[in-house]
Amino acid sequence: MKPFKPSQAAVAVALALVAGAAGAVPGYVTSGTNSAITDSSGHCWKTGDWTPDKAAAPCDAVPVAAAPAAPLAEKEAPPPVAAAPQVIEKVSLSSDVLFAFDKAELTPAGQSKLDELAGNLRDAQIDRVQIDGYADRIGTEQYNERLSERRAQAVRDYLAQRLSGQTDRLQAEGRGEADPVTGHQCDNMGPARKSNQKLVACLQPDRRVEVEVLGQRQASAGSAPSTGASGAGSSAPAASTSGSSQSSR
Repeated sequence: MKPFKPSQAAVAVALALVAGAAGAVPGYVTSGTNSAITDSSGHCWKTGDWTPDKAAAPCDAVPVAAAPAAPLAEKEAPPPVAAAPQVIEKVSLSSDVLFAFDKAELTPAGQSKLDELAGNLRDAQIDRVQIDGYADRIGTEQYNERLSERRAQAVRDYLAQRLSGQTDRLQAEGRGEADPVTGHQCDNMGPARKSNQKLVACLQPDRRVEVEVLGQRQASAGSAPSTGASGAGSSAPAASTSGSSQSSR
């Protein structure tokens, strides 16, 4: 038998059919149903012009475009932190200036001192005013505590009138003989009674009313807000009446 030799026309027709089938799925040889033709191992036949960008399922894995990342939610700006209150005024006022002997009513000189303090706070934003009254160690502890409390309250009531709208921010407390300024320097001066004028004079710094103001000072144009103690004599005790023969408990 003579070997079969396809005519040139038959070869041309076969090539045309293959080319047409290959064009159905670019890069792959396909059948008449546009399905890729596979070999016995299940691998698809590829044409000579196949490139990775022509990969098609199920013959080859098709790269899946990553989904665009969701835009990050804008973080809300944290609320502004309120400035912590600072000590803007701190004074120690001598009870010998504020009050008469053994009394809790303010003297004209005492009112003048408190007017000066209130004037220094006119432009301040006040958070709290702490008023502490102190006594010396002459007399009973209970009596001195009560007297210091009455004097602190008198100062509070007067400042409340001068600092309009700040009444609920003023706190008064009587501390009696606590926290003496003189320490032990007045020891060995004889009996602790009001007739002992030498001891009474030595203990004068212990008889006082301390006023501490917390808040913020409003800044003037072109300046930063002040938060430190201010005012002349803001940290020093007020001048006491010297040379007086009458003391104030």
